[in-house]
Amino acid sequence: RSAEPKVNLGTRESSRIVRALLVTQNAGRRWTQRELLQECQPGVSIGLVNKVVSFLRGQAFVKDHEESGFRLHDPLGLLAVWRAAYRFDRHQRRGYFTLKQGRQLKEALESLESITGGHAAYAAFSAAEFQAPHVRQPKTWLFVGAEWEDEFRAAVEAKPVDSGESLVLLIPDDDGVFYLQEGGAERLACTNAVQTCVDLCHCGSRGEEAAEALLEQNLKPAWKARGFKL
Repeated sequence: RSAEPKVNLGTRESSRIVRALLVTQNAGRRWTQRELLQECQPGVSIGLVNKVVSFLRGQAFVKDHEESGFRLHDPLGLLAVWRAAYRFDRHQRRGYFTLKQGRQLKEALESLESITGGHAAYAAFSAAEFQAPHVRQPKTWLFVGAEWEDEFRAAVEAKPVDSGESLVLLIPDDDGVFYLQEGGAERLACTNAVQTCVDLCHCGSRGEEAAEALLEQNLKPAWKARGFKL
């Protein structure tokens, strides 16, 4: 067996590749390296795609397809390895307080969708409430692109606070977190369930418990429906 290239799956660029392979919307898809490259833009090179795919093939996370290209083979194994490498601490976390609650808050957040052009989404615990209702907690967690923080503040009439936050704002290290968001009727979209799961594992509190619920209720059934044996 030839020496496998050492690959850090925790970088922004590698994360884009792994995320594209893992999201349930792409489950069962047959890829070429060029197609995977297109899916991961901007900022990913064909050289990196080649290196990551070679590494994943060596670990049996992906397998070559009999006709051509390759497919994801072991989503659970790849998710576990990515989760361990993922750098949640690279996102900036900011506490905000707003008097808006319930429907009022939901409507204000929904307005961010068009304002930011998709660079805002429910994240972590708040995304999980839509994707696998299990852990209830009082704060609203969001990813908002750095350039839209002022618009977010204005839309929800929020003030930055050092304690007693009602909103946890995450400024993403990379826009890849917004890849294949999951929309809903009359609400802001959520991060895709794979992204939600990985973020939850690093949130502390009851994040791991919520991630496990999301895995059991959402990700595993979706992968099984696409023919994966888990």
